[in-house]
Amino acid sequence: MNRVVKRVLLAAPFALLLAACGPVTPMNSFDPAGPEADRILNLSTPVFIIAGIIFVLVEALIVFAVWKFRDRGDDEEPTQIHGNTKLELLWTIIPALILAGVAIPTVKAVIDLTTRPDAGLEVKVIGHQWWFEFQYPNDDFTTANELVIPVNTPVDLEMTSADVVHSFWVPRLAGKRDVIPGQMTYLKLQSDEIGEYWGQCAEFCGLGHANMRIRVKVVSQVDFDAWIADQQQPAVEPADGTDAAAGKELFLNKGCPACHVIDGVSDTAQVVAPNLTHIASRDVIAGGSLDFTEDDLKAWLANPPAMKPGSYMPNLHLSADDITSLIAYLETLK
Repeated sequence: MNRVVKRVLLAAPFALLLAACGPVTPMNSFDPAGPEADRILNLSTPVFIIAGIIFVLVEALIVFAVWKFRDRGDDEEPTQIHGNTKLELLWTIIPALILAGVAIPTVKAVIDLTTRPDAGLEVKVIGHQWWFEFQYPNDDFTTANELVIPVNTPVDLEMTSADVVHSFWVPRLAGKRDVIPGQMTYLKLQSDEIGEYWGQCAEFCGLGHANMRIRVKVVSQVDFDAWIADQQQPAVEPADGTDAAAGKELFLNKGCPACHVIDGVSDTAQVVAPNLTHIASRDVIAGGSLDFTEDDLKAWLANPPAMKPGSYMPNLHLSADDITSLIAYLETLK
């Protein structure tokens, strides 16, 4: 092994430790913003402390034994000892009591966290390679990538997958839950604070896994009701002769309706890409990996696979004028 490789291997653990100490930590499970995440932290903290104490004690005993009974070079056969019944009972009973003390609150917490709320907001979540679809069945509309919920309201997520196993994880609001094709899993989350909370698919699901992100927007009940009303409206019809109108024609003629739904404009038999009816009301695109800005939209439309490796959206080789027109149309879909 050459010297450079050795230095990299030695530096890697320290680089990882420093990266974990960064000032920007949007996915910090040690900073809960809801009762479910708070419950997980309150359970994991004492378990971590107990495990830390046991680790220190065991390592100290190992170091002591290595030093105390080290080979002193006299070649004498050490005294052989075995069959200490009291000691064997002691180191069996104590770990059993510790495990029981950890297991009881853990099982109770798992049951509580997986119990569906009696009342609250129901949202259906469908995992796709590589984005999340959010359906609001009681309000009859669908969105993607951004989950909008009201503050101080329990949210019942009913989840499945359209392709492979995914995992839904928003650390500051709840724990992880697998999203499995052909099966329903459930996750309860709630936020006590208005704000934005980031998450990530936590199960390797393909080439675009690292860019399969989740953004939860927590708003007041008044703002949530207004958002619901806006999402239920049909797509805006652009005025004739505008760039937006030209963009709509491009959207219809370039094959985009084969994958994307715009309510009242296009409808696909099988959902394979995000619903775009109100895409301009979102702050992110491309599974949450890019911002909804003109620059990011230009780069995305020019070559989606280059911006998000593994993207199923092909490079349509659009001209600069085509991209300008498409962006103008997308920006009307609020």
